[in-house]
Amino acid sequence: MRHPMIDDYVRLTCDIPELALSRGQVGVVRSRRQAPEMVFEVEFHRVGHDYQTWAWLSNEQVAVEEGSLLEEPEEAEPA
Repeated sequence: MRHPMIDDYVRLTCDIPELALSRGQVGVVRSRRQAPEMVFEVEFHRVGHDYQTWAWLSNEQVAVEEGSLLEEPEEAEPA
């Protein structure tokens, strides 16, 4: 698995209760730092809210989302 890059979508692999973030939520990597270990600043948008939650997360707390985050539309059957 590769390290997240800036603007990658990532999915939480664990709950972060102190920030009200749950495993499976998707965020966007906004920056990254490597000292003493690689960490990523991730922005989360909460559905139905007009604010964002920002968190510094380790590589173990996120997984890069490859491909589209939207479900593919089902093909219509021919008439």
